[in-house]
Amino acid sequence: MRDAKSLVATIYLDTGRVEFDPNFKFKCLDDCAKCCVELDIPLRDEDITRIEELGYSTWEFVDYEKMFYRGDRFVGYALKKRPFDGACPFLREDGKCAIYPHRPLACRLYPFLLVKHGNVLEIYVRNVECPGIGHEEGRPVDEAFIEEYFGEVVEEYRGKMKSHGAMVGQRA
Repeated sequence: MRDAKSLVATIYLDTGRVEFDPNFKFKCLDDCAKCCVELDIPLRDEDITRIEELGYSTWEFVDYEKMFYRGDRFVGYALKKRPFDGACPFLREDGKCAIYPHRPLACRLYPFLLVKHGNVLEIYVRNVECPGIGHEEGRPVDEAFIEEYFGEVVEEYRGKMKSHGAMVGQRA
């Protein structure tokens, strides 16, 4: 069964225009760490490289026995869980992430889900028990929020659109 989700913003990648639900608000709570314990996190090659550059060995954080697929395409391995409590290996005793600025993309995106349809990128919030969803001090998923939380992904999609457009133009 798929996660239930609600649309909170739409980005038009070709123009940069953003439509968002001003009633939806989100704030990641520093002391929560619920997602660091409950989630299985897929690691992209870029995530692994970024963490290795911090001095960690892959055997410390990659679970080579758990794999993620999108359809029949291999997406990546999972982030290892600590054997004594099932939490992320980078979760410190104070409930903070030891690699926060370098954390995997899946961690950066949670509790959001991004779905691309042509030149439109839709941002959904998963209907999960995350205390940051609807938080009174939260922010709407507006242009500034999107740049901060999803900027890397949006730029990656825009780059792919431009290179694909250039390739199509070369064929003409």
